[in-house]
Amino acid sequence: MTGPEEPNTRRAGDRSPWNWLLIIPIVVPLLTFIYNADSPRFLGFPRFYWLQLAMIILGVGTTTLVYQMTKRR
Repeated sequence: MTGPEEPNTRRAGDRSPWNWLLIIPIVVPLLTFIYNADSPRFLGFPRFYWLQLAMIILGVGTTTLVYQMTKRR
């Protein structure tokens, strides 16, 4: 017994220029000079810790934007 055949079509999001935005949350955390200080402090936390949280928000926001712009309707 064979299963249903899948159509031989390309996915719309594979070659979208929006996908290039996904490089931002990869490259920005690699810029170590951003973390090279103790001040300013935000709510008592040094720069490194609140920038890590900001990088998570950047990654989620960028991924959400790319997903919304490339999904099929």
